[in-house]
Amino acid sequence: MSLGIEEELRVIKFNTVDLLPEEELLEKLRRKGSLIIKYGADPSRPDLHLGHYVCLKKLKDLQDLGHHVIFIVGDFTAMIGDPSGRSKTRPRLTPEEVKQNSKTYFDQVFKVLDATKTEIRYNSEWLSKLTPYDVIELSATYTISRMLERDDFKERFKRNIPISIHEFLYPLFQAYDSVAIKADIEVGGTDQKFNFQVGREVQKTYGIEPQVILTVPLLEGTDGKLKMSKSYDNYIGITEAPHMMFGKVMSIPDELVLKYYRLVLYYDDVTIKEIERKMKENPRECKADLAEKIVEIFWDKSAAKRAREEFDRVFKFRDIPEAIPEFRIPKEGMALIDILVNSGIVQSRSEARRLIAQRAVKVGDQVLEKEFEKIAPEDNMVIKVGKRKFLKVIQQSE
Repeated sequence: MSLGIEEELRVIKFNTVDLLPEEELLEKLRRKGSLIIKYGADPSRPDLHLGHYVCLKKLKDLQDLGHHVIFIVGDFTAMIGDPSGRSKTRPRLTPEEVKQNSKTYFDQVFKVLDATKTEIRYNSEWLSKLTPYDVIELSATYTISRMLERDDFKERFKRNIPISIHEFLYPLFQAYDSVAIKADIEVGGTDQKFNFQVGREVQKTYGIEPQVILTVPLLEGTDGKLKMSKSYDNYIGITEAPHMMFGKVMSIPDELVLKYYRLVLYYDDVTIKEIERKMKENPRECKADLAEKIVEIFWDKSAAKRAREEFDRVFKFRDIPEAIPEFRIPKEGMALIDILVNSGIVQSRSEARRLIAQRAVKVGDQVLEKEFEKIAPEDNMVIKVGKRKFLKVIQQSE
């Protein structure tokens, strides 16, 4: 895409929060043309969600403008754990966990980015080669007092919650990534702004032109309160089945609908005003349109249409889905918690207990409240778990 500087700047600024310093970006665009764009992700979880998609969409904008995206997999920094936004030390990952989580990353990333225009790097390439002397030199570029300016560190220090030394190294190592690839722009969520500022300072210390900071809004999850995260169990995964994705979008609070239209579907101000008018008239249909369009991004039109029809059948018309998983149990029955876990409809016994305690497990209109209640197979018995999961329980063959 060949645009004038001002038009290119307009595209870059769309759906961004911070672009700092803007005058440095303009100078880089005039002098260099094609810039090195840095995006880093620690493979702390194997699946990407719509919150990641907001960042990836902005990276695609930059790719389409002719800039060079370097996607850095933080295989080294993941073994520290990003403390951004955390009220306590994040669990550290083993090399094996990092490797396993990385496997599915790029199948998902390249649903958005152009694989032929994306350079993949692993920060262990340079960070694992740093000597103790190098780490001391890197640590000398920043002070503890500056680190404690960061909100999460400041709050933990004030509340006497432990901060490990290795957590202070995280933003320094992330900054060194910017040194290693000579980044011109670093892209991420607003929760990364402090780390990006450290990157600028460290680049200057190493005699490298500092990067421009570009942040995008954080997308709240299905709870409508916290940023979307698998850790908070409020995420909408980009590889989830169409009916699950549709159902989760339908569960977001109405006040988030316009934000999802803007950040995920990329609607402009004029179109957003029209959606705002429609939301006042028929919020449910407006949200269903949003859910269908989001499913279509990651699947296709027919899958999105089927997901909407399925949702209407189950929730609007109070019916049961046509295709639901089956689980066979002995004639004498099985404990409810064992059915839920062994069938795979929940991931763990703790999740099963939580759902039972929340009165979210039902047969018809009957709430199942006892985790060790013995369930006997009956004709057409369907257990509903939460809002969107169903399980047909049938008797094992003799």
